[in-house]
Formats: sequence, structure tokens, C-alpha cells
Amino acid sequence: MTSREDKIKKAFEARDWNEIKTSDSWDIFKIMAEFVEGFEKLARIGPCISIFGSARTIPGTKYYKLAEEIAFQLTQCGYGVITGGGPGIMEAGNLGAKRGKGRSVGVNIDLPFEQDPNLFIDSDKLITFDHFFVRKVMFMKYAQGFIVLPGGFGTFDELFEALTLIQTEKIGRFPIILVGKEYWTGLIKWLKEVMLEQEKNISDEDLDLFKIVDTAEDAVDTINKFYSKYLLSPNF
Repeated sequence: MTSREDKIKKAFEARDWNEIKTSDSWDIFKIMAEFVEGFEKLARIGPCISIFGSARTIPGTKYYKLAEEIAFQLTQCGYGVITGGGPGIMEAGNLGAKRGKGRSVGVNIDLPFEQDPNLFIDSDKLITFDHFFVRKVMFMKYAQGFIVLPGGFGTFDELFEALTLIQTEKIGRFPIILVGKEYWTGLIKWLKEVMLEQEKNISDEDLDLFKIVDTAEDAVDTINKFYSKYLLSPNF
């Protein structure tokens, strides 16, 4: 336990709420520093696509290979690749980018388990964050598209963050591609039958904010077709 954490613990034990509030205020500077570092590094990377998916996916398995191939093909079209910087699907994305000699970016998060940065991130393009919300801002601000492979809570968090921001027009429209019909079909069925038709919590057009594909070629083709209609530029 650090001296600062020890100080906060003692403040809680003493019910010293003023001390706790002061400590919270100092956190602002650490958060600001994370934003500044992220903005400075990522503003220079050029057009990139984010690849999301499980940190638990084993190398050599179906979706690992698919993520690697998607990343490789993206680099051949001139895109860099951004991942969460960890193992599994993230590692596969960075490996594919490295194999394609493209930009390989890792936006890592400091966790007590399963999140050491992988070895395929460019040495000058690795950033490690303490706060998930700062990290998500970087994904949204500097990616020109999202390719989402099977994953867990973190993957769903990133997916629905992007959908919400596009739906509410807080950010511009960019392509969101779900890879793996077998994995995603149950979710889409629920979105349509329950969220849309039964509860009326979304609109028909909201289901057009993403596309489901099964192959690397279809994923990359969707990105290319989208940007054949629009000027490719950063989201800021």
C-alpha cells in the first residue's frame, strides 16, 4: 500500500470526509496527465482501425487467426491498427499489423491480472492507462472504425459506448463491424425482438449502425466501402 493509499485508509477509518474529498481533487491532475499523454501520442498515428475482443482468446484458435488476418489486411489498405494492448484478440491484432508492416498501436490498461502489453506493439505507440474512461476516449477519438470480435464485458462496454455516441450524434458516424455470426446472432436477435419490437427502446435505423460478417475480407471490404464515400480523416 502506498503512502497516499494509507492516508486515505486512515481518513476513512477516522471518518475524515474533508481529507477524502481533498484526495479526490488531486486525482484530477493524474487524469489530466493521462489525457495529455494520450492526445500527444495518438494525434500523430494517422488513420487507424480499432480491433476489440477477448483477452482470453488462445493463440492459434479460430478468432485469434481471424483477428490477425483482419489486421494484416487493414495494413495493406493503408490503415494502422489500435488494440487494447493486451493478450488474446488484442495480441492477434497487433501481430497482424506488425506482419503487415503497418502501424501497431496499444492502448493498454493497468490491471492486477491478464493485461501485460503484448510484444507486437510499436515501441513508440504503447500507452498504459489507469482509468478505463480515459482509455475509451482514446479509442473513440482516434479510430476511424471498430472491428469487434468475440469478447466479454470489456468488449461489450466498448461496443455499446461507440453505438451510444453515434446514436446520440456525440461523435460522427464510422463503421462498426461485428465478426463472427455464430457469436453475435443471439445478441442481435434479442436487440431486434426485445429491445426494438417489444420494448421500443431503440429505432429501426439503430440496427443499421453495425454490420455482422464472418471473414476478414468482408470486414476490411466494409471499411473500404464506407470510406470510398467519405473523406478519410481523424474523428476530431
